[in-house]
Amino acid sequence: MNSYLAAAVQMNSTPDLDANLTQAKDLVAEAAGLHASLIALPENFSFLGPEKEKVDRGEEIARRSLEFLISSARQHGAVILGGSFPAPATGGKTWNRSVLTGPKGALATYDKIHLFDVELPGQTLRESDTVEAGSEPALHASEEFGVLGMSICYDVRFPEQYRTLSNRGAEILFIPAAFTKYTGQHHWDLLVRARSVENTCYAIAPAQCGHHFGKRESYGHSLIVDPWGTILAEARDEPAVISAEIDPKRIRDVRKQIPSLQHRKM
Repeated sequence: MNSYLAAAVQMNSTPDLDANLTQAKDLVAEAAGLHASLIALPENFSFLGPEKEKVDRGEEIARRSLEFLISSARQHGAVILGGSFPAPATGGKTWNRSVLTGPKGALATYDKIHLFDVELPGQTLRESDTVEAGSEPALHASEEFGVLGMSICYDVRFPEQYRTLSNRGAEILFIPAAFTKYTGQHHWDLLVRARSVENTCYAIAPAQCGHHFGKRESYGHSLIVDPWGTILAEARDEPAVISAEIDPKRIRDVRKQIPSLQHRKM
């Protein structure tokens, strides 16, 4: 496997599906223009709006999101991660679903396992009210990109999920997110770098930024981190594209220097 360029797309998504898809189209084209062959979009890339509207429009949002991802992958000859979008589940809920797509269609699907039920200063968020939790980690093995492990946002606080992915061969960790501004400024880069270091993997973490609707505001600061925990690229707090080289030799070198994955006792 040769080195390749990966890109993380930072967005400011809103309840406007059409505007979000237009924003994503422009930013994916920008990433492709940099010759990135692996492009990752953030959590809620196609819709970030009120929970009731998300559930009511789940089927439409899911259909149009997947159509966009596949057509974009075909247009640019790239593999594109749709960080997440709502997809209809049972009982009046949705899945928070991430789909990895290539020019020929979907390559892997992951439904967010850990749901964001928190009480922050001035804001209570209960993702589980409208989202059904997934149950299975997901990976995709590629000769071109290595073994890609999938996760979404709040999952990053649960290291056992990433240890499961690395146990199954993951070399690249996707961490698409819509981290709140409050939690992001304290924990975002710390958590992404930790998951990268402890599993000696690259991490590609595209994020939401700015105000979305109501009190919803995201931190931004999309990251690409190498297996040593070095930040290779970081966005600020506006929509942007960041990119970095993914070098499989770097993974081998770090795992040789510190073979922690071979030293596990538990």
